[in-house]
Amino acid sequence: MLKVVIVLLLMAIVASLFSGAVFFFKDQGSTKRTLYALGVRITLAVLLMITITYGIFSGQLQLNAPWHGGVTGPTPAATQP
Repeated sequence: MLKVVIVLLLMAIVASLFSGAVFFFKDQGSTKRTLYALGVRITLAVLLMITITYGIFSGQLQLNAPWHGGVTGPTPAATQP
């Protein structure tokens, strides 16, 4: 469920990015719709960061990157006779 929310927030950020670009080229600076689209995009990005942080701290999301410090090979106790 949390991953669906993250994907939806990402799609909303991309939609806001394109709507801001359309407003920028269509209005040529005569209205503030571009700034409003930027505000929406910043708000969505903050919500995305909060959602990811919640997912990591609640254990619903895990960090599986190789540089995260997880043991990838045999443990030292297993290699000793």
